[in-house]
Amino acid sequence: MKVSTQEQKKIVCIGGGTGTFVVLKGLKKSGHNISAIVSMSDSGGSNKRIRDEFGMLPTSDIRQCLVALSNENGGVGLLRKLFMYRFEKGEGISGMTFGNLFMAALTDILGSQKEAIRQTGQVLRIHGSVFPVSFTDTNLVATYENGSTLYEEHDIDMPPHDGSLKITNLALNPPAQANDDALTVIKEADMIVLGPGDLYTSIIPNLLVNGISEAIKESNAKIVYIVNLMTKYGQTYKFSARDHIQAFTPYIQEKITHVILNNAPIPPDAITIYAKSNEEPVIDDISNEAYTVIRTDVMSRYLIEKNKSDSLVRSLIRHDSKKLADVLLSIL
Repeated sequence: MKVSTQEQKKIVCIGGGTGTFVVLKGLKKSGHNISAIVSMSDSGGSNKRIRDEFGMLPTSDIRQCLVALSNENGGVGLLRKLFMYRFEKGEGISGMTFGNLFMAALTDILGSQKEAIRQTGQVLRIHGSVFPVSFTDTNLVATYENGSTLYEEHDIDMPPHDGSLKITNLALNPPAQANDDALTVIKEADMIVLGPGDLYTSIIPNLLVNGISEAIKESNAKIVYIVNLMTKYGQTYKFSARDHIQAFTPYIQEKITHVILNNAPIPPDAITIYAKSNEEPVIDDISNEAYTVIRTDVMSRYLIEKNKSDSLVRSLIRHDSKKLADVLLSIL
């Protein structure tokens, strides 16, 4: 889509994981200036090995955002597939993605993870920019209603305890300082998009970084929250749409201006599978709120099949990239 320089707006997506991937993939052809700010506290799967064995900050969410914004044509399209390739065989590399290993090697060559991310974006010819929310080596810490505490994102995402327990406090240890580039794009944004994605491990961790919440609160941008399709056992068990939105209040007060809610029915077979994990469709209980609520079909009709070597729990149903992009651009 061609947009004149005068019409071009600045859109900032904040999050991580597959949710942000879906949004970026839909927006990259909009002709607008797209930036992603990505959480950096992941400690599960191949990220744990990247942190423990390479001494780097986690790269999986960064990689997904780079791929989402990448050119899909010709040789670059092949590179895109290569960066998402997950090894199923090989002692020591099974479960790792080529993209993560590529960025680990490039960081070693260049001596800078920041420069490695920038150069990877050039290799993939991305339509936009991707910024880690912070370069601080930190971990997510969650406190629950029974007083128990978990100290890593992976354990919070896949808790060893009763997943119906509510998270009462979330923090970063040690405290993290915001990436200056992230603060700059927030300051200049016309629209800030939060989600979709795991509330307490992909989205809110960004708001815990010193300076990020303050920058959002000072912003004049439209702030859009995309509500998840399903609840998450261990994080948002039995959460309604309003519960999801209220979780942002301690960090950005009442800054959300628009909420996007899927109103298409979830496939019965997906509901049956999710029910086995104590997860269910998010109930729409929003009425007469200060923000604008957009109820529309933004769900993909495809069930996701997980790679056999992927040890992490993944969502089966996701939002549709094009449908989300159409709604976001209508707001813009």
